[in-house]
Amino acid sequence: MKFTRRIQAAKRTPLLQVVKTSVAAVLAWVVAVLILPVELPIFAAIASLLVVQPSVNQSFGKAIERSVGVISGVVIATLLSLAFGPYTWVVMLAIIVAVLLSWALRMTTGTSNQVAISAMLVLALGASSPEYAMDRIVETLIGAAIGFIVNIVIVPPVLIAPVRENVILLGNELAATLARLATALSEPQSTADRERLMIEARLLRPMKDAAVEAIEEGEDSLSLNPRRSAHRDELKELHDVTDKFGPVVTRVIGMTRAFRDHYDETLYDEPTLTAIADQLTRAAHDLRLIMRPSIPDPEPMTSEFPALTAPLQVKPPQSTHWVLIGSLMEDLRRIREELLIQSEDDLDD
Repeated sequence: MKFTRRIQAAKRTPLLQVVKTSVAAVLAWVVAVLILPVELPIFAAIASLLVVQPSVNQSFGKAIERSVGVISGVVIATLLSLAFGPYTWVVMLAIIVAVLLSWALRMTTGTSNQVAISAMLVLALGASSPEYAMDRIVETLIGAAIGFIVNIVIVPPVLIAPVRENVILLGNELAATLARLATALSEPQSTADRERLMIEARLLRPMKDAAVEAIEEGEDSLSLNPRRSAHRDELKELHDVTDKFGPVVTRVIGMTRAFRDHYDETLYDEPTLTAIADQLTRAAHDLRLIMRPSIPDPEPMTSEFPALTAPLQVKPPQSTHWVLIGSLMEDLRRIREELLIQSEDDLDD
């Protein structure tokens, strides 16, 4: 099982990506054979395979990385071959020089590996002249260019769906956590119940991080993408919603922790607690309301207007409960401010 996890990804690469990679490799091979005096254009095929990436921006980066790496490696191999001749130990020397040069120039790991591999392949395949070296460079540039063109022409990838999915999951879980906390404030809770409530609240952080990471990947997929104009507004909207959710996640976790740490069975004698629970239920409603534009087919809601319409007025709590009540009230106030600002923006739109 451990071995399988090391060689298998969590999910399959999209079939379209596989088709594009295959098309790029075949085209690079054919074009290189037509342009250059070579029967096996290995450098062109490898370059095209590496350049077809999940986003156009990544493809451009890989094309630059591959080209710089190959040019550097070919130059190193050619100079060493001309200086010392076609000896086996020259291949090992070329690898060492390539690694040291990459380190000195602070190249990325991918570029560094490419320099060493290219130098080794050129010498192994029989580099003996500057003409051979130049052909390998041109061959690589052909493969990189074709890989980039194929990725940008054949349905350039747009990673908006994962962003929407992660944002919706975060919003739904955030609303559910508020609802669970509202229930906990209304009914006595055992120690196990309170710990479970805390664990579920803490799960919001990795969900928020996943949403932020998906947004970054989505923005990367739109960079240099000819389809970006059709998706830019949607991504911005999802980004804005996630920015609003971030502070609420922090507040909800803080409220849950305060409830767990300051829990007291006599807490339910406080009349304010019921009012706070009602406000949390209203906040959950408003969160779902904010998410509605991001959901393709949202379910009907009982109200299309924000429920947090007025600040909560409370009576002074008992001396043993004022820390918890005060903490819940302050976090609820900040949540209300965040949600009202977002709701007003939506109404203006």
